Amino acid sequence: MASKVSYKDSGVDLDVYAESMSRLPKLAGSTFSERVMRLDGGFAGLFRLNGGVSGYVDPVLVSCTDGVGTKLKIASAVNCHDTVGIDLVAMSVNDAICCGAEPLFFLDYVAMPCDDPDLLESIVKGIVVGCCESGCALLGGETAILSGVYSAGEYDLAGFCVGVVERNGVIDGKSILEGDILIGVESSGLHSNGFSLVRKILFDVAGLSPFDLAPLEVAQYSGQTISDLLLKPTRIYVKTVLNLLNQFGANSGISGIAHITGGGLVENVSRILPDGLSLQLDRNWNIPPIFKWISKLGEVDNNEMERVFNMGIGLVLIVKPEIADQIIKTINFKSQKIGKIIKKL
Repeated sequence: MASKVSYKDSGVDLDVYAESMSRLPKLAGSTFSERVMRLDGGFAGLFRLNGGVSGYVDPVLVSCTDGVGTKLKIASAVNCHDTVGIDLVAMSVNDAICCGAEPLFFLDYVAMPCDDPDLLESIVKGIVVGCCESGCALLGGETAILSGVYSAGEYDLAGFCVGVVERNGVIDGKSILEGDILIGVESSGLHSNGFSLVRKILFDVAGLSPFDLAPLEVAQYSGQTISDLLLKPTRIYVKTVLNLLNQFGANSGISGIAHITGGGLVENVSRILPDGLSLQLDRNWNIPPIFKWISKLGEVDNNEMERVFNMGIGLVLIVKPEIADQIIKTINFKSQKIGKIIKKL
């Protein structure tokens, strides 16, 4: 007679899963506003579009999704998982604000080979930080235990953001004109792009370890390791942009916004330009040392670097010339004029 087989024997322990789930409601609840409707034991999250100080007349919903990519390999290698959740939120909410949208709520998807309550809690703590920074609620999520798909210590993340903007306040790039100014807002570092190339260069080509000390010319503080440098979270620009839109109004003179992710500056800005227009970059900003270090170690040419990385510019605002200086003074991160819109040759 065949022996009895349980779900636990296949790699899924429902008792451990229950422990994991018991830790999450309090974390998620810390992101809730009065617009979140409680639905204890339900199968979905409820969110009021209007409520509190928010009252939309002709609302347009905005949706975004993204992941963290192979930056997770660094986190797993050094067993540091409380920052990648910030990256997960940032990659979606920074896309949403490019339309001028207020992020409303966020959903996460975590896939791992077996239940690990400590690991899951650490990841979600980072997600909560990202949600609080961007003013959105962590409304729900899914933890998938995929035994046999991922190896021990591996996991993957995906995130989903829903935002809203008044129809007459949508920033869609249609008002971009020749002569508009490009304002570059500094990144916090690599953000969450190009890590397959980073890992190839640093660990395969240069033979370094995530635990090695970062070179002094690259390190941001004494004793910083390479993993410290690489795991610095993606900067969240939500409150910066919403503050600008509140100060300058719906017809603010901000004609386009581009989140600089994979594809770099040229590709990400070009995708929002009307036909017949192009961009002229001045390339006058100080490129952070980490990009120069990676380029030198891997002998990566400038064109390839600019196609893969943000090169120190995480967000680009396209604005009318007469308000460019005022916009720069208002932004709470280092920013500067980095080019202008020209006719396509």
